[in-house]
Amino acid sequence: MDFDLTDEQRMLSDSIRRLVSDAYDDFEKRKAYRAEPRGYAAANWQKFAEMGLLGLPFSEDDGGFGGGPVETMLVCEQFGRGLVVEPYLATVVLGGGLLKRAGNSAQRAELIPAIAEGTLTLAFAHQERQARHDLHDVATTATRNADGYVLNGAKGVVLHGDSADRLIVSARTAGGRRDRDGISLFLLDPATAGVTRRGYATQDGLRAAEVVLENVTVPADALLGPEGAALPLIEQVVDEAQAAICAEALGAMEVLRDLTVDYLKQRTQFGQAIGNFQALQHRAADMLVATEQARSMAMYAAMMVQEADPTARRTALSAAKALVAKNADLLGKDAIQLHGGIAVTEEYKAGHYFKRLTMLAGLFGDVDHHLRVVVAAGGLPEAA
Repeated sequence: MDFDLTDEQRMLSDSIRRLVSDAYDDFEKRKAYRAEPRGYAAANWQKFAEMGLLGLPFSEDDGGFGGGPVETMLVCEQFGRGLVVEPYLATVVLGGGLLKRAGNSAQRAELIPAIAEGTLTLAFAHQERQARHDLHDVATTATRNADGYVLNGAKGVVLHGDSADRLIVSARTAGGRRDRDGISLFLLDPATAGVTRRGYATQDGLRAAEVVLENVTVPADALLGPEGAALPLIEQVVDEAQAAICAEALGAMEVLRDLTVDYLKQRTQFGQAIGNFQALQHRAADMLVATEQARSMAMYAAMMVQEADPTARRTALSAAKALVAKNADLLGKDAIQLHGGIAVTEEYKAGHYFKRLTMLAGLFGDVDHHLRVVVAAGGLPEAA
């Protein structure tokens, strides 16, 4: 595998870093963005659109820019560095990923340009309380009637689901709760009668929602993709989200490590900077190693997300997520301990980076879950 970036990819990464640095140069700005009605800054979202980031992973035929998983990795790494609160993962990676794969030509022509322009946000309403991390465990039902379908069920922790303009909802059109077949996707206007959204702030300062569907009637053309065959698409898009999560975690780890090293150079004890103590130098070296391991696995994830074999792809992405999440936890705990009490104050940003890393580590499966996936597959694919 070639992990070297092209000149265009380096320029893209540099441009995004400057954009994020300008928008998030003062940590107080992030607090102000979170206080806005949608939980993020509409002005920032528009800047992302103007730079082409919102249309980056979509094909040119659909109104995008034809970027791939490496470009998405570069975007998410820089967003991780800035602790960006805008709904890029929810709208572009998850919602957009499902739309570009499952949507018909009319649905793509209507919605993808709107995403790229920054006028439409999406949220993927899939997770259910009883499912844990099993993507095939869907209890929400979609029953056919003369007008289309009637949806009933409840979805939890829908990322940015309280402000999304459209929801993509998974529901079972056939089979039992844990059957792999029979799951379908529906494009839903949250203003439809019977839809209830309860929004809340997550621990890392972003937004999520609980969504309840009570006899929600949607037309037949709300179906996204083939009826009853959505699970492979969901698994593929969630794997892409895992790669994006690894990249975002890497960016946050880089900043948190640098914050800690700078603090070790400035904080004095016994008449000298505590960074002069060899034991703390060893801890800082461990943080560097953890970050570089995460970098390698984030790149590996971006490469393997296009693997044609779904079992090999899922195993590779689970291995990457497990290592990145484990290293993020170790680095975050070291950073908090080496900073001391200041790290857990609301005014200092180190604790906020640790919160975001903790949330990323649990999205779509924690370390134990992904290790079980790797073990069940007999280890990484030979191509690794």
